[in-house]
Amino acid sequence: MKASRRFPVVLGLCSFTHDSAAALVAGGHLAGMAEEERLTGVKHTREYPGRSGAWLLSEAGLTAGDVDVVAYNFAGHRYLGGVVGSAGYLLASATLGRAVPRAASFAVVHARYRQRMRALRQMFPNATVRGVGHHRAHGVYAFTVSGYEQAAVLIADSLGETCTTSIGHAHADGQATRYRIIEAIDDPASLGYAYGAVTAHLGWRRGDEEGTVMALAALGDPARFREVLSRAIQVTGTGFALDPGLFPLRVLRHGWTRVTPAFIDATCPPRQPGEEIGQVHADLAAALQERTEQVMVHLAYRAREVTGSRLLCAGGGVALNCVAIGKILEEGLFDEVFVPPAPGDSGTSIGAAIAAHLKTAGVIPSGVTHACYLGPAYPGFDPGPAPLPGLTARRVVDPARFLASQLAAGKIAGLFQGRLEAGPRALGSRSILASPLLPDVNERLNARVKFRETFRPFAPVVLGGKAARYFQLTQPSPYMSIAVPVTALARRLIPAVVHVNGTARVSPRAWLSSDTLGRIKREERSRPIQRENTATCPYIGGLAGTPRDAATPVTRPGAGAIYECPVSTGQMSSLPNLAIP
Repeated sequence: MKASRRFPVVLGLCSFTHDSAAALVAGGHLAGMAEEERLTGVKHTREYPGRSGAWLLSEAGLTAGDVDVVAYNFAGHRYLGGVVGSAGYLLASATLGRAVPRAASFAVVHARYRQRMRALRQMFPNATVRGVGHHRAHGVYAFTVSGYEQAAVLIADSLGETCTTSIGHAHADGQATRYRIIEAIDDPASLGYAYGAVTAHLGWRRGDEEGTVMALAALGDPARFREVLSRAIQVTGTGFALDPGLFPLRVLRHGWTRVTPAFIDATCPPRQPGEEIGQVHADLAAALQERTEQVMVHLAYRAREVTGSRLLCAGGGVALNCVAIGKILEEGLFDEVFVPPAPGDSGTSIGAAIAAHLKTAGVIPSGVTHACYLGPAYPGFDPGPAPLPGLTARRVVDPARFLASQLAAGKIAGLFQGRLEAGPRALGSRSILASPLLPDVNERLNARVKFRETFRPFAPVVLGGKAARYFQLTQPSPYMSIAVPVTALARRLIPAVVHVNGTARVSPRAWLSSDTLGRIKREERSRPIQRENTATCPYIGGLAGTPRDAATPVTRPGAGAIYECPVSTGQMSSLPNLAIP
């Protein structure tokens, strides 16, 4: 063991599927994590996270030969359960035609898993390569980051080996953690599969643009297709099931449709990408979202029942549905609901590394609780006088005052500081900011900077002491994971951050640092146009990991400034900053 005599060097990997990422535990400490898409610009990449892994090892002064354990985020032998289990689908007419292709597809995935493990052993010749159950990786990550002493753990995604949903209980026992999955729901019952299927049917990319469907749902009437979705996703005593007559049996190969002709007849024809969005599409999105919320609340009740815990940790891709998480919170089942910063598959790189470290060393690594800012920083970055065409660079004396003046003047400001955050949310290291008091701010951001649908909402960040005036949030939400109702004051003063359904995905955490964010607020309030403002809208493009990537969006028409702070917020006043005058 190279990091210390006691602790192993563990490299956690999410790779070969989607959202590739790497995490490193060395010397008994979580050293870092990075998502490969942030370093390569290839969104949701499935490639081996070579740049992420190389950065992690380099930062720790290690090489591939120093790695003791490679923890992969799937236990691939479990795919064989999908082969054997497919035989039962030969007995029903609705699944007969897909039973054999399904079995074959699971066999192929298992064979690929074995090939990938061999490749990893060659890359890390001194390491033990260990597969970690996918839902275990999700659950260990969600719980250990929460800082709770014990909690129920609900994981819901599309597919992890053969499991799609799990309910467990975790308990911190000194430096160790005990995590036990109590109940599991296997494929083909999958909320992630169903939500992705309808996302694709509505003309957006499955596995990428489910958030667009969630946003569109607020514009629709769920009653129109409520009965269809209730049949398609059926609630059972301990979970849920999918109707194969509407969502056909999954086959793990491209080209197999995910909705049936009966589903199309009962809803609408498939919408093509770029096609006009009609009311029928909004209504279908609304029915899907409503049913997803109902099932998630049902699962939360089940988690409360089987664990007895008043705390809940949620993970998996479905936990990115911030409206559904908000509904769980509204039920009052739990004192708190925690969603980690990277609840999707990239976060399983951390979970796999922690699980493998726990198994090898018997303890949870340090530095895990509330870990978010784990990626690369660029303390030596010098943009030069002209870093990109159309972009000039200059140093400003007081970055906080400068940023506040840009926001007050109606500019869109890009904020780049410190270590790259984990997960898809804009949490202050790579964020785009704009004032919510500007009447056209949403249109400008959507149309000129992000080039996305005008109905997509933006998330507010607010000083913790002011949050209750604007948002009905009853617990911490540091990673913008929960959509909550807003107050009448928010509707009146900052409607730009209020979605059509009257909610906002707020962060009351001062990720700019309390001092810096406070100074920005004071600067804003000192200007007449901003005198009542206590919230700022952040937005981040999903690939802004490096300084160049962060600068690119603000060279587009409609963006007024980029503010760059490559070290810590506590040293902001002495740092170089990019600006477009």
